[in-house]
Amino acid sequence: MLSLFRFIAKHTAYLYFLLYCGISILLMQLQRKETLDAIRERGLAINASVATQLSNFTGILNLRQDNEQLLLQNARLFSQVMRQQAELRDAKETQAAVANAPAWARQFKIARVVDRRFSATDNMLVIDSGASQGITKDMTVLTPDGLVGRVMEVSQNYAKVLPVINNDFMVSVVSDSSRTLGLLSWQNGDERIAHMEHVPVSSNLKVGEQVTTSDFSTFAIRGIPVGRVVRISKDKLFCNIDIRLAVDFASLSYVLISPAKPSREKIEIMGADPGRKGQ
Repeated sequence: MLSLFRFIAKHTAYLYFLLYCGISILLMQLQRKETLDAIRERGLAINASVATQLSNFTGILNLRQDNEQLLLQNARLFSQVMRQQAELRDAKETQAAVANAPAWARQFKIARVVDRRFSATDNMLVIDSGASQGITKDMTVLTPDGLVGRVMEVSQNYAKVLPVINNDFMVSVVSDSSRTLGLLSWQNGDERIAHMEHVPVSSNLKVGEQVTTSDFSTFAIRGIPVGRVVRISKDKLFCNIDIRLAVDFASLSYVLISPAKPSREKIEIMGADPGRKGQ
C-alpha cells in the first residue's frame, strides 16, 4: 500500500495528464450527434419506463380503492337482501299463523318471540307486543297448536310471558273423552312433557286422550289444546299422568294473544290470587 502511494506521488503529473486526456476524449464524443442522440434516446427510454411504473402503481392504488368500494357496496346489498328475506319470512310465518288458527283464535293479536330464557326450572319468553298494542297482564298466550302460557309483565312495547314449561305455571285442564279434570304443571326435565295432577285412581282417563283448558281456569278460555296423555300410572290415591305438550317451545317464533281478560269476579269468588300460580 505504501509503495502505491509513493508511485502516485512520483507520477502525479502523468496521472493528471491521462485524466485530462480522458476528459477531452469524453467531451469530444459528447459533441458528436450520434452520441447525443443515443444519450437522448436512452434518457427518453428511462423516462418512459419510470412513467410506466408510476402509472402501474397509480392503477394499483385506484384498483384497491375500487375494490374497497365494491366490497362496501356488496356488503350493503347483502345486508338489504338479508333484511328483506327476514321480513318475507316473518310475513309468511304470520300469514301461516293466521291461516292455521282455529275460528275461535282469529280475533287474537299476533306477536313475535324476541327473547327467551331456557333453564331447568325458570323458563321465560319475551314478545314484541306490549301496552301500546293493547296487551295486559294475565292475557292468554297460545299458538294454533295449543297453549303457550300467560302474560306476566307488560312494558310499552314488550311483554314477558310465563310459559307452560315453568315451575310456577299451572292451568286447569280437562280430557276430551272421559272429561277428566286436573291441574297441568311442569316439573323440570323434558320440555315436551308436563304432568296432570289431582286425578283420582278411580278416573277413566285413557292414554291418547287430548287435554284442553277447562272452564275452571282463571285466565284461559276453555278449549285451548294443551297436549295429549302419553302415560298413566296409579299411586295410592292419585294417578301419575304424563302429558305430551302440543307446543314445541324449541321452535316457537310467533304467538297469539287472547284479548279476553280474566274474570275478576270469578277469581274473587274462588278465592284465587292472580299474582300466584294461575290456573
